[in-house]
Amino acid sequence: MSLIWGIIEKIAETIFRLFFRILGKEYTDGTHEALMQFVKFGIVGVSNTVISYLLYTFSLLALRALGLFSKADYIIASVIAFVLSVLWSFYWNNKKVFVMKEGESRNMFKALLKTYVSYSFTGLFLNAILLILWVQVLNISEFIAPILNLVISVPLNFLINKFWAFRTEH
Repeated sequence: MSLIWGIIEKIAETIFRLFFRILGKEYTDGTHEALMQFVKFGIVGVSNTVISYLLYTFSLLALRALGLFSKADYIIASVIAFVLSVLWSFYWNNKKVFVMKEGESRNMFKALLKTYVSYSFTGLFLNAILLILWVQVLNISEFIAPILNLVISVPLNFLINKFWAFRTEH
């Protein structure tokens, strides 16, 4: 797995260095670290989306096969997918994205709780409000609106996780 992260980092670094060169800007170590953290967060997010969908589908099929909760099976499957996919995201964000440096510590339970709050806010509350804004107020297509949501929710979720959920103590 470390090999994959290393390859991704090399490719991203090459792209960022080229982009910065075209803009005539200096590409510092600090800039590299911040951009790579965001790239890794995005990769975890994409994997989280795939995992969430697979968990939802598997849970829904399992509930239907067992004949459980027939009127609310899709809601229960959605809750299962949310709870487990956020746990997946927490694990990888903690391990690869918001890595603690030597001498830093983090209360894992508190960070996990904050991660659930963060994803609940951006993934449920904010996305619903933005969908209403895009679709009902600005008449943007229901198919385009979720993509616009990502432009807002992903950077916001990154900042919430970086500076709140995964904040370390010295």
